[in-house]
Amino acid sequence: MAKSNSPYQVLKVPYEDIDREIVEGEEVVLDTVDAELQQKIIAQVNEEYNVSFKFNEAKRATNLARLQLYNNQRRDLEAVGDPLMFTVFNTIHASLWDDKLMASWEGRGGESDEDVEENLNALSEFDYDVMEKSELDYFWNWDAEFFGRGMLLMMDFDRKTTMAPVPELIDAASFIRDPNAKTVNGYAQKGKGAMRFGGMEIGATYYELKNSPGYFNITSLRKDKEVKNLLKEVRDARSAAQGTSRFEEDQESLGKFNNYEFTLLDWFTTIKGEKYLVTLGNSRSVIVRLVKLKYGNKWPIIDRPFYPMSHDWDGVSIPDITEDKQRAKAILLNLGLNSAKVEGMKQFLFDKDRIKNVNDLNFKTNKFIGVKGRVDNAITPLQTSTVHQYVNIIMDMLDTSAQRATATPEIQQGVPSDQQRTLGELNLVSSKVDTRYSMSAKVFGWSEKAFWRQWYKQYKMHFKDGIDEKVVRIQGPLAPIWRPLLRDNIIAEKDPDVRIESKVISEAKRLRDQQSFNAFATIAIQNPENNRRYIEKKLAKLNGASKEEIDLMFPPTIDEMQAEDENVLLNAEKLPKIGIDDDHQVHISIHAKANQNPQSMAHIRGHKKLMIVKRNKPELFQPPQEQPGQQPQPGQQPQGPKPPATPSPTTPTN
Repeated sequence: MAKSNSPYQVLKVPYEDIDREIVEGEEVVLDTVDAELQQKIIAQVNEEYNVSFKFNEAKRATNLARLQLYNNQRRDLEAVGDPLMFTVFNTIHASLWDDKLMASWEGRGGESDEDVEENLNALSEFDYDVMEKSELDYFWNWDAEFFGRGMLLMMDFDRKTTMAPVPELIDAASFIRDPNAKTVNGYAQKGKGAMRFGGMEIGATYYELKNSPGYFNITSLRKDKEVKNLLKEVRDARSAAQGTSRFEEDQESLGKFNNYEFTLLDWFTTIKGEKYLVTLGNSRSVIVRLVKLKYGNKWPIIDRPFYPMSHDWDGVSIPDITEDKQRAKAILLNLGLNSAKVEGMKQFLFDKDRIKNVNDLNFKTNKFIGVKGRVDNAITPLQTSTVHQYVNIIMDMLDTSAQRATATPEIQQGVPSDQQRTLGELNLVSSKVDTRYSMSAKVFGWSEKAFWRQWYKQYKMHFKDGIDEKVVRIQGPLAPIWRPLLRDNIIAEKDPDVRIESKVISEAKRLRDQQSFNAFATIAIQNPENNRRYIEKKLAKLNGASKEEIDLMFPPTIDEMQAEDENVLLNAEKLPKIGIDDDHQVHISIHAKANQNPQSMAHIRGHKKLMIVKRNKPELFQPPQEQPGQQPQPGQQPQGPKPPATPSPTTPTN
């Protein structure tokens, strides 16, 4: 190969392409990429990095400076800072984090997916704790609210310990991206405005890289200092805000193969039409990881916007709204503080002709000072400037402006209002605040849906049939239940839908439905022809009973269990027989869950026809009468008139 003039290092040996890793039993088959292609990849990444760095530099510097406004521990000890940004930020942050977004799964494949749907709901609830989703949401929301967009990387799957996806928070302060990008994966299904490339710097020690899958050439990493070190700048900004000392220079004494932290670049880009994650080291001159991303036309990054704007990546963040007002309030506060200090340490003018000895002016108890002539006007206070009367008005206006922009009035912050307001006014303000916050919760729901879709995709890609098993804990109505799950238990033929709903909105909706349904059920349950059993189960559900609790309260009837078994045959396109004593209404309601095929439709029509025949010719359905003097055969039940059967709640009676 001809000698290259590229400024980037060309490896002498081929490296492992993690995409080509194939596991066959215990054998691992690896493919390689030649050095010339390595050089092209390194050059491409550096070109994209330089474009992204220049575009993002101004915004990134602004965000880093705002960290000191949020918590400035290095400010002048004689000065006072105003906590407007912190107060507004944490009021919104607490509300949105407390309002848990709940995921529920709905199958697409008919009744055959009902078990998968139930298992996915149990598995997602179990993995919520395994993935520490509550803590993850706290920091994910924090990034979105502070930087306008928070990002989460979800491409790893832990097969050794938890057997679950491993989400990883991306530091939004150091992430740089394609200048043309509107969102990470674009709008809707076509993905218009998606990011072409982008990435961030990470830090890792030698053994962290060695114990992580997919890394190679790590022995070639060297201790070097990058001129444009994004990771160092972010750490310096946070260190300055917290008042700690910088440490980057001190860690140079650490050994390369001990705990020295290498600076690497994780870069998402497209190579020959395929999406890859490329990790570079040694000032972006050597490749140490190359992963082909198997997610179609999507990046495995879930982005969470806060106040998104159409066709704009950054949107609006809380510091965008509160930064200028906090700076102005801090200036006015310190002016007022200085004025108060001057007022407390007054200066005086005195008549030198009348007071000859200056030492007479030193303070002393019961001291007498002699003057010539009248005592009045011997000493006069020096007139100084005081805080203007409009300062308090301006500060109140700044505070009110921030509250209006972010829907965080004093009452929402836990502070009593300065004005006396009626209960109706307070309730109206609270309802409008909830409306504004519910909009933010719904926007967060977009990323939450993308998160759980990616979660399901991780199981679909990594959970092996016939090999893997996962045991999940389900809180049953009586005691916890441990349920083993195989691939067939959680992966459906058609990918299920995931529904995301706010806990607050869901609970309010349940209470509203409960109140309206209670009045209706009181009337409907009095009609014996109505399905009392369904009405009662609906009431139990609206009162918060779980599916397991409802099944215990209302055990399946014989007809329900028989119809469930018949659905298995209908889904296999087989026609089960219709019993003459079947409760046709129950069978029809259960068969509605079966796959819609000719067999199920014909079976349902058969039940309907038998209902009509039973109404028109009831004598055909009378039990046979026993002949007088006839003895029952051995093993045969005596025939004769049966006592009138008690109608079940689901059987219409006249």
